[in-house]
Amino acid sequence: MKKVISIILFSAICAVCAAQPSYTLSQLRDSALASNISIRTASYDIQASDLQKEEAFTKYFPSVSATGVSFRADRSMLNETLKPSEMISPDLAAFLASILPPDILASLNNPISISMMKKGTIGSVIAMQPIFAGGQIINGNRLAEVGRQASRLQLNLAENEVEKTTEQYFWQLASLQEKLKTIETAMSYVSDINKDVSVAVKAGVATKNDLLQVQLRQNELESQKLKVINGISLMKMLIGQFCGLNNTDFSIQFDSANPDDLPEKLDHIQALFQTREYQLLEKSVEAARLQKKLAVGQYLPTIAVGASYNYHNLLKNDRSFGMIMATVSIPITDWWGGSYQIKRKELEISKAVEQQQDKAAMLQIRMQNAWNKVEESYQQLLIAKRSIEQAEENLRLHRDYYKAGLTNMSDLLQAQLLHQQTLDRYTDAYSEYQMAILDYRHSVGQ
Repeated sequence: MKKVISIILFSAICAVCAAQPSYTLSQLRDSALASNISIRTASYDIQASDLQKEEAFTKYFPSVSATGVSFRADRSMLNETLKPSEMISPDLAAFLASILPPDILASLNNPISISMMKKGTIGSVIAMQPIFAGGQIINGNRLAEVGRQASRLQLNLAENEVEKTTEQYFWQLASLQEKLKTIETAMSYVSDINKDVSVAVKAGVATKNDLLQVQLRQNELESQKLKVINGISLMKMLIGQFCGLNNTDFSIQFDSANPDDLPEKLDHIQALFQTREYQLLEKSVEAARLQKKLAVGQYLPTIAVGASYNYHNLLKNDRSFGMIMATVSIPITDWWGGSYQIKRKELEISKAVEQQQDKAAMLQIRMQNAWNKVEESYQQLLIAKRSIEQAEENLRLHRDYYKAGLTNMSDLLQAQLLHQQTLDRYTDAYSEYQMAILDYRHSVGQ
């Protein structure tokens, strides 16, 4: 019967474990990158920059436009009364008098009324090819390419930030889970002390005060456990939302048994050029220079050639014809205001360059600060590891001393508390070390 019950319990535990997914740090990172809203937003920006680049490229090709007008007026736009006799010179009049009959010569004195263009239709199709536009088309395409590259750098920064946040959440949860294990171990240890003291009290070799102290310690551990469990539940909800998980009933896999070796320190001057932040600063300077070239191009001559096909029926007959043309536009008075715009663009270039230099120095300071934290957290981790060994030995000695009647219960419980605190400090130190490595890796562009 006991064997059957054991099999049932084992099967139930396996079923629970199978139902609860377990994630590694790499799996959570991949899930966050695939579902986080900031990544999708950056992806939309890339698509928009790609479309802007395609839009700028179309400026290299001819622009074609078509216009059409159909009208009907309440009266003719051209109304004239002509007298042929007034339009004939004296020499021509003498010549006509010698060859024309008198009645025809007399009719030349009669006025003639002309009325036209009361209604009509006009249409044209024009194609213009820019030959020179002051560099605006070329620089516009270059600026669009800079924007395209900047949007990809922004995506990389968004990915780095998502990865960093995911790892921070991961190690915070790992720290809470390790602290829960520490509390459960402490509860088991204090429970054993409670059993021993209860027997000792009944035998009259220990005081009831010792038993009360143990029970108070048990209550304190129960309170700590409740807080940590609530913290774990909240952290799982946060990770689930951030990483796009379907549920919050999951566990994580990690190994905190031994600290990793101290990572290699990079050359921060060389690493600076690999950071996405510095590359974005370079793009800002490049964009400012192109903006100035575009401003200059607005005040340079523009040359274009083109052809058109035209149609109208203004003279009561359908007429269509084609033509070729060339246009030259030279801004003259615009240079007055344009000179101030160009100077403003030069100031923006200077500002972008100075910001690049200032922020580059700050990026190097951030690298050094991140490395200092790596070294400090590594030393703190080694100290915490040594402290565990010392606290374990201290607890063992106090347990033996208490059994031998050489110390009191307060000292034993204090030794147990010190042991628990050293375990918690190691857990915190390990998490801080992992996050320090993460921060340094991101600061040097890895």
